[in-house]
Amino acid sequence: MALPSREFFMRDALEVAPNLLNSVISSRVDGELVSVRITEVEAYHGLGTGDIHDGGSHARMGKTARNASMFGEPGHLYVYLIYGIYSNINVVCSPAGRASGVLLRAGEVIAGREIALSRRERSKHPSDLASGPARLAMSLGLERRIHDGVDLLQESDTANATASIQLPTTFLTADSAGVSRGPRVGVSGEAGTDLFPWRFWLTGDPTVSKYRPGRRN
Repeated sequence: MALPSREFFMRDALEVAPNLLNSVISSRVDGELVSVRITEVEAYHGLGTGDIHDGGSHARMGKTARNASMFGEPGHLYVYLIYGIYSNINVVCSPAGRASGVLLRAGEVIAGREIALSRRERSKHPSDLASGPARLAMSLGLERRIHDGVDLLQESDTANATASIQLPTTFLTADSAGVSRGPRVGVSGEAGTDLFPWRFWLTGDPTVSKYRPGRRN
């Protein structure tokens, strides 16, 4: 495993997303370390990014107070709330000022399992701890009000670090054996159809979340 460079995330999220499979995101919250191997991701584009308008993106209408981190420097976190309660975490991609991001949808807790269990009291099976974006963020202890905008490109065991990411030595791509792709989970309208096969996951991995279509699909 190796720390990425800033340039790695300068690329479009659709290109970065499958490369993040098998990467490891770590957090240190209140001195407690948890690490998660990423098994499922989704790419999202902001206004003006890519060749097709992404109606499923928080940045589809441009920059707002809520999504400002998505327009910031790549390699940082964009953390948002779903249902006003649960945090979801994204890795910001593309040059600053152009929004694209990779939602970390699911993973396997590989370090700090007891800590993750204490944060996810209703999870009894290891494969359930970080299966789904809210569960993943909860296991890591990452929250919008504290961690939105955090820079991932630092060592997680330094005193001032709250989160970091390490990449596998061999990158997977959308065409790699063992990688599946399809429409994004729970996205309504055209952006949640086969026209946007922007969800990537490790085929057969037990931690991958269950697919559900958007409300209008």
